[in-house]
Amino acid sequence: MKIVIIGGVAAGAKAAAKSRRELPDAEINLYTDDTHISYSACGLPYYIEGNFEDYKLLLVRSPEDFEEKNVHIHLKHRAVKIIPESKQILIQNLDTQKAFLVEYDKLIIATGARPVIPEIKNVNLPNVFTLRKIEDGIAIKEKALKSKHATIIGAGYIGMELLEAFVRQNLHVTVCEYSPQIMNFFDEDMSKIIEEQLKSISNGRFDLYTSELVTELSGDTNGVNAVKTGSGREFSTDLVVLCAGVKPNVEIAQDAGIELGITGAINVNGRMETNIKDIYACGDCVESNLIVSNTKVWVPLGSNANKQGRTAAINACGGDDKFCGVLGSAVTRCLNLTMSMTGLTERKALTLGYNPVSATVTKNDKVGYMPDVNNITLKLTADYESGQILGAQAVGAGDADKRINSLTAALLAKMPVNEFYKNDLTYAPPYSPTIDPLLNAAQILASKVKPKD
Repeated sequence: MKIVIIGGVAAGAKAAAKSRRELPDAEINLYTDDTHISYSACGLPYYIEGNFEDYKLLLVRSPEDFEEKNVHIHLKHRAVKIIPESKQILIQNLDTQKAFLVEYDKLIIATGARPVIPEIKNVNLPNVFTLRKIEDGIAIKEKALKSKHATIIGAGYIGMELLEAFVRQNLHVTVCEYSPQIMNFFDEDMSKIIEEQLKSISNGRFDLYTSELVTELSGDTNGVNAVKTGSGREFSTDLVVLCAGVKPNVEIAQDAGIELGITGAINVNGRMETNIKDIYACGDCVESNLIVSNTKVWVPLGSNANKQGRTAAINACGGDDKFCGVLGSAVTRCLNLTMSMTGLTERKALTLGYNPVSATVTKNDKVGYMPDVNNITLKLTADYESGQILGAQAVGAGDADKRINSLTAALLAKMPVNEFYKNDLTYAPPYSPTIDPLLNAAQILASKVKPKD
């Protein structure tokens, strides 16, 4: 059995390791245009922040680790074309530029995603970065340590994590977000809380601008030195990081006749199979089923990629496994402010045809006399007609993420809110108030849904 995997960060590396465990005698080859394999890209902002000095701590497995298991890793090798009719892939060696054909019995596509590059004049100046690979993190950290000001274009998850990283490295930071709200995955009211809480602790260290379109960068051969925006704002800077989102790497799959889904990522079934026999796909290049609403979404997260890589490998090796979908669960931190969510926001629920109702509470995360008490704001959303919980959002300096994690099982079970608020959550003064804020919100929400006959 010849198993070929293209792509090797999270999903591809997981697929390679699991394939070897499933089929000890298979011939397994992994090709990636990257210079590293099996690393935690999610940890790059924390490396830049200075939480640890050695980037190698981000590496989960080395090519040598895989070779010990007789899994052959080919770094700096780009998959150029898939030829399903002959079960071949055209591979190009990026060092020599030579191309050659590779045969497969089973192919697993794990080509991931790449940063979106906004249409900004002079965007290719030196010291204008994106953050996706190990080399990106190294270069940004090296420049940051020699700089006084950093500009972040985009205020999503990566933008917020880099804001923290640069502030911790004693840079002044300017964040420009094109949309009217930062962290616009959240409902507008929750995004406003995030913005207000961050501004309240800014202390002159950073500026947040929304509805601000960066139009031009200025500089010379030494690098970028100024930023201009559509509103006429101009300011000096030492480096710029583009955090305008990512898009799936699907061109090679689409060219081979593999179907894309409505999100623009590869369409797969629960077995991670594409529409072409013996070709599987997983990770940031595929779309998933959102369990709450049974709709298609694209959620490029390392946690999903690992689970999908495992499923793809099991099925490619002749087994039977199913990836049931995602809940859209996510969390990040910025300057001790936690932002977490799962399921549908109220805004998204409306677009999908639900009749959503919500309850929002701001409470202490533990008993008020505890020295490390902090507040959190929780927003729970349910469908009025059925009472089914649709999603939750949590923001605060307290333990916001554990409330979201508590709710995910209820979303998976499609539990109505009037059942969930009976939940017996743990209590002790260092961990929660006598009635947890999550149950406070659920009780209020239960009073807003349609009463049962």
